[in-house]
Amino acid sequence: MTELARARVPHRSPRRRRIASVARFLRDERGDVPGWVLITIMTAGLVAVLWQFAEPYLTDMLQSALDLVTG
Repeated sequence: MTELARARVPHRSPRRRRIASVARFLRDERGDVPGWVLITIMTAGLVAVLWQFAEPYLTDMLQSALDLVTG
């Protein structure tokens, strides 16, 4: 590499290289938004289905716990 070519290449300190590395990582790791939306919707659906079966038991448990506290 010639002196002129070296002069055109910006010198980066270790700190700047680390910042650039972190920025590159954050840019590449944004995540799969449609996947997370699908997981959230499926979880909400699963909770809604299970709630139909669990509601009477949870209501009884809460009522008995409140009865023990209030007397």
